[in-house]
Amino acid sequence: MPPESGELWPVDPAYEPLRGALELTHRDADWSGLSVAVMGLGVSGFAAADALLERGATVTVLSSSRTEREAERAQILEVLGASVLFGAQHQQAPPAGTNLVVTSPVVPPTHPLMVAADAAGIPIWGEVELAWRMRAREGAAPWLTVTGTNGKTTTVTMLESILRASGLRAVAAGNVGLPILEAVLHPEPYDVIAVELSSFQLYWSRSISPVASVCLNVAPDHIDWHGSFEEYARCKGRVYERTQVACLYNEQDTLTRELVEQAEVVEGARAIGFTLGIPAVSMLGVVDDALADRAFVEDRRHNAAELARFADLSVAGEDPAPHYVANALAAAGLARAYGVAPVAVRDGLRDYRPQPHRTTHVVTHEGVRYIDDSKATNPQAAGAALAAYDPIVWIAGGQLKGAEIDDLVRESASRLRTAIVLGVDRELIVAALQRHAPDVPRLVIDDTDTGAMDQAVAMAIEAARPGDTVLLSPAAASLDMFENYGARGDAFAAAVRRALHLDEDA
Repeated sequence: MPPESGELWPVDPAYEPLRGALELTHRDADWSGLSVAVMGLGVSGFAAADALLERGATVTVLSSSRTEREAERAQILEVLGASVLFGAQHQQAPPAGTNLVVTSPVVPPTHPLMVAADAAGIPIWGEVELAWRMRAREGAAPWLTVTGTNGKTTTVTMLESILRASGLRAVAAGNVGLPILEAVLHPEPYDVIAVELSSFQLYWSRSISPVASVCLNVAPDHIDWHGSFEEYARCKGRVYERTQVACLYNEQDTLTRELVEQAEVVEGARAIGFTLGIPAVSMLGVVDDALADRAFVEDRRHNAAELARFADLSVAGEDPAPHYVANALAAAGLARAYGVAPVAVRDGLRDYRPQPHRTTHVVTHEGVRYIDDSKATNPQAAGAALAAYDPIVWIAGGQLKGAEIDDLVRESASRLRTAIVLGVDRELIVAALQRHAPDVPRLVIDDTDTGAMDQAVAMAIEAARPGDTVLLSPAAASLDMFENYGARGDAFAAAVRRALHLDEDA
């Protein structure tokens, strides 16, 4: 059963030496005796430092870089009483007297400060763990948590739309939208929070207990950070730990069910599958063109509730792609676990608008469709988009982060008219095309500045035929050439409009 207010979940033995920090389980506890080192001056680091200072903790913020924005944040925190130290030389070990480290989720456990803190028995929390421990002592908004290699943002924002359609004051937070600490400490409390969690955030979390949780899928990603696929998958599986009502898993991804089976959940929590096929008992799935619930209905052996129709998920008048339907089922399942009525699921999905850069329609011109899927930063995400169109002029490339590309190319070869490859790992993609799609024309861009996108779009326009889709679905991260995947997608859309001589309203 969940702990009563003030009680603790069991904690890792390595964290026993400093139970004073571990006993801080709500915002009204006594945080004033704490000396905290906060790693990073990004949005999450700033929010963590601000919240701790407000509760009387002694805070030292450590930042390896000093951008203009970070300098502004540092000035604000120093006025509030924090010490701010810039430079990697301050990140070799925690400052003297530190009894808690709050880290940015991107900092790996191999970082010297993390290693030193762990060796000294100093607790290390991510900002999500801190947010959980700063919830109100009574009446705190429950969490519905979402992770997965792909589809997290779509699912969590779909869930937000569904919750709001049911009349709840809800917000998407965490790895997307509002920083989770801001959501938890908002002066107008939320009824419920839809929380997107990355594998990094889950690694640094210890005591979160969601009402319902889902791992959408697991495919190799961030291996350079986690060290192995097995460790990456283990971190994804932590989303299910201490779940109170329902753990949703993907019937098409057996690893997600295995992660549920391995999780320590609250007694009575159910395993609920979702599938693109007809749902069995205690599952959500698809019957004809309807999303159906056989998990959260009375007499589920004989009855099902219709949640929505494909028409409710239509994007730009087109039938939803399979991965989009799967995300909708996951969001619906989390909402139903929280008690949301079927009609609110339908209304929320009907009102939902997809996030930018995820199979976003840019324009259709002279029979050719141009699609921005820049958010596909790994092969599995790109595979979902490549499966939705045919034939395709594919623009791919960037940082593969150690991911294998061969399976994606092999499975997509028959759909490709031309492949246009750019980015730092372009030769790895070209080699995979040579092995698995030797008849597909390959065009390689060696330039690595942002002007390369204009070249790629010009080549795509030349190669495309009426009925084709020009698809930017890189299967790789963007930081080799762009600030982020959003900037990459914006560059693609702008290049398309320039090349086709279209105004912004076309």
